[in-house]
Amino acid sequence: MEKYPSRLLENAVNEFSKLPGIGRKSALRLVLYLLRREKDEVLAFGQSLIQLRNDIKHCKMCHNISDTEICQICSNPARNNSVICVVENIRDVMLIENTHQYNGLYHVLGGIISPMDGIGPSDLEINSLVERTGNNEVVEIILALPTTMEGDTTNFYIFRKLKEKPVRVTTLARGLAVGDDLEYTDEITLGRSLVNRVLYESSLGK
Repeated sequence: MEKYPSRLLENAVNEFSKLPGIGRKSALRLVLYLLRREKDEVLAFGQSLIQLRNDIKHCKMCHNISDTEICQICSNPARNNSVICVVENIRDVMLIENTHQYNGLYHVLGGIISPMDGIGPSDLEINSLVERTGNNEVVEIILALPTTMEGDTTNFYIFRKLKEKPVRVTTLARGLAVGDDLEYTDEITLGRSLVNRVLYESSLGK
């Protein structure tokens, strides 16, 4: 166990090391870096995190993070509100937006079905997605979930829930390798997979 010359330093290292991918050595390096910065810079850094935690909202329509009750994407009249792209998390929204190949709306599930992790359909924003398809303006649902067993299970569950709805259910073209998360897919491949999407039903059994 490392010994620290200051309890305050040790406390800060302990907190930083709780971040994903940050070990204690990296945490110490970050803390020492902040100590070398001007006090105003460090205070601004800390305040930005506090404000983020206190004031961030989730869009009432798509569940993306937002500064307002309805996010900038959902409230943008230039977006195509007849198409909804279903994604696992907020990071996927950012990835798809960076492709510049999509101009519809989103629906963030907040995860995928994973019995091993104790995550079932009721833990996700699936019912609110079904409710959104009751809007006659929605004509297509794009399933853009990871090509993993959990992602495929979630796709199939949503497909069954939407089967009686008057919407076209599509999925990303299999330019994505099986087992891939969107996070690890380059923007060109992701953009092409989105543009060349196929009917979900025709992808079953492939």
